Amino acid sequence: MNELKMSDFKGSNESKAALKGSNNLQHQHWKEFVCGGGSAFCNILISYPLNKVIFRQMMHGVEATFALNQLQKEGLGYLYRGMLPPLLQRSMSMSLMFGIYDECLQPLLHYNVNPHLSKMIAGVVAGCFEATLMPFERLQTLLIHPKYHQKFKNTADAASNIYKHYGIKEFYRGLVPILLRNGPSNALFFVIRDEVRLRLPSQEKLVYDSLQNFLAGASIGAFLSTLFYPLNVIKIGMQCELGGPHRKLLYEFNYILRKRGSRFGNFYHGALLNISRAFLSWGIINASYEVFRKILYP
Repeated sequence: MNELKMSDFKGSNESKAALKGSNNLQHQHWKEFVCGGGSAFCNILISYPLNKVIFRQMMHGVEATFALNQLQKEGLGYLYRGMLPPLLQRSMSMSLMFGIYDECLQPLLHYNVNPHLSKMIAGVVAGCFEATLMPFERLQTLLIHPKYHQKFKNTADAASNIYKHYGIKEFYRGLVPILLRNGPSNALFFVIRDEVRLRLPSQEKLVYDSLQNFLAGASIGAFLSTLFYPLNVIKIGMQCELGGPHRKLLYEFNYILRKRGSRFGNFYHGALLNISRAFLSWGIINASYEVFRKILYP
């Protein structure tokens, strides 16, 4: 599993009011892109090692202790290997998620489209825009996979090698599960987060408001990350391959299902750790997003 303005939590009336003044709107949109990208940058720097453990569990269907032992044997030098693609990808995708969502939402509200439907449409559109950055996910998968440690030196080497020997299409292996993950999860996140925010008490003190935003965003993010976890497993299964035919979604699902004892529950290997990662990640994103907002919206 790849943001809404915090002011939008206060309801569609404020969203409509924000439409006044085209120059002001453009200024706000620019700030939303920056706030989203900055929050993702902070998140990846902090949570990357945990992401790597979860990746190993998804890839091999093993317990957390086994994945940790693998990383320990590989050494500290490989711990942050492959971080550049997700750092760039997440920073840009969160920037798009915030900015594109706001760009789509405001015109829909202006034409009196149902607020919930507007948020769902804007969320799906933002998720599809995020999918354009999937080559970063593709490179990260290959760089993290141990069988490619000696094949690729770094991100640039991997990108050059893939382009030279396999072509552009290889960067988009696993596109379907990413689209199915991004669109619906974004839409649900925006709608649920607005509803939660409207029902939470207003906090005057910054520390309490930040804690409340952390817990709200973290809880919703952890829930949605778990809900769409099997799609991430399928995506990683597809992207662990280099060259050859691009397997269909249903084929990959059945392949992984048979490989894991024909039990759908085995798709959730690593899900508990993923909940912890998602809770931490979305908490950091929301908290740091607020910091950037306070800087850019004095």
